[in-house]
Amino acid sequence: MTPAARHLELGRRAEDLAAAYVEKLGWQVLSRNFSCKLGELDIVAVDKEERELVVVEVRYRTYGEMQAPADSIGPKKLRALVNAGRVYVDDIAWTGPWRIDLVGVTASSRAPERQWRLEHIKDITGGAYPV
Repeated sequence: MTPAARHLELGRRAEDLAAAYVEKLGWQVLSRNFSCKLGELDIVAVDKEERELVVVEVRYRTYGEMQAPADSIGPKKLRALVNAGRVYVDDIAWTGPWRIDLVGVTASSRAPERQWRLEHIKDITGGAYPV
């Protein structure tokens, strides 16, 4: 397997772990890998407790990389998430509140999934965008 293919496979596994994590929280996953001309959403779920739609951005990093998952989302990516989120909300006619969360997955590329570390950061826009 090429290094690029290996990285894609690890990213897919990280998304699978993140989806399992949000389901364990009691959230209902509505969509995975939603794509439109304005961007892509890794996971879209409903947080039943908060009664909010949640766009979950998944970031995978291996140990030793310079940038933590949470630090890897710049203004351009955040704007794309907000814009794609708005498209999704309009597509399903969601009328309630919604937010964007981050699930960062950090692991050794050789570590079994049970040793991967997940970090959940709620509302990464911090109210900066009118969502």
